[in-house]
Amino acid sequence: MPRNYISRSIRESEIRGTTMFRRILRIGFKIIQRFVTGKIILLMALLLHKWLLLGYAAFIHPLFVSVTEINHNAQEKTLEISCKAFTDDLEKAIEKSANVKVDLFNIKDKAATEKAVAEYFKKHLVLKADGKLVQMEFIGFERESEATWSYFQVNNVPSLKKIEVTDNILYEASNDQINLLHITVNGNRKSTKLDFPNTHAAFDF
Repeated sequence: MPRNYISRSIRESEIRGTTMFRRILRIGFKIIQRFVTGKIILLMALLLHKWLLLGYAAFIHPLFVSVTEINHNAQEKTLEISCKAFTDDLEKAIEKSANVKVDLFNIKDKAATEKAVAEYFKKHLVLKADGKLVQMEFIGFERESEATWSYFQVNNVPSLKKIEVTDNILYEASNDQINLLHITVNGNRKSTKLDFPNTHAAFDF
């Protein structure tokens, strides 16, 4: 076989090999490009999801809600009461109700702040146990993220068949206020919802 023919065959083979290699490179580049594009789209979707969650979180608080839990402790003969409210709404309500400005995020005078919180709830959460007006004893309060829990106790309640609740907590802060009530007696839990301006609820056990 002539040498020039062999050389030409080798060159043609090299050209085909180079063409094939370039074609593989182009295919690989397209695959990588698709992968990168897909990754960029995924990252954009994740970022968008994150911003949507942040935006959603920003709109959560305008739902004005308080939660009051009342539990009858038969062994201790007490009513255990806890009230949860958005902290800034509670600050606003205390200021409008008693003309006292409190900062529950940065407490400077703990005794004065506790007094303001205790007096507010005693005025806006009134209980009757079996037809008798009861006095709530303030235990304390604590912050939980953007909310504040306030704790009370009523002594000398050996049994409970009916409890009446007057609840207008945070009604000064918003006309859209919703107050949730959960009452537990002998393991039996009952709940209701009070929408502004409704204030009264009664539970029979």
